[in-house]
Amino acid sequence: MSRLREMHPRFRPQAYAFLLDALRQVISGLEERRHISGRELAEGACGLAIDKYGPLARTVLEHWGVHSTDDLGDIVFALVDIGLLVKRPEDRPEDFHGVFDFEDVFDAEYPWMVADQLQFEYQ
Repeated sequence: MSRLREMHPRFRPQAYAFLLDALRQVISGLEERRHISGRELAEGACGLAIDKYGPLARTVLEHWGVHSTDDLGDIVFALVDIGLLVKRPEDRPEDFHGVFDFEDVFDAEYPWMVADQLQFEYQ
């Protein structure tokens, strides 16, 4: 971790550990082991953040320096740089660009927000 922090100090150590947890979760949910896409990993990270941190998911990720899916890609490629993860020749940081908007998925579309909006519409 110290080598990672030296080479890529932009993110807190928890961000790297979280992304590895998200990767493990996505892979464990597959029927057969295969390479996953940037989109799949970003969506898996989103789901894990909501499951673990609930309505504080965005706040926690941002505290770690993660503000967008582009940041998730930067974390992945930092882990590739130090040899902890491997990539295929076609894998690029751009695979994580704009997969979703943090404000949308962690705030506007968060399950309790949607329920509140539906209740408001029926009143």
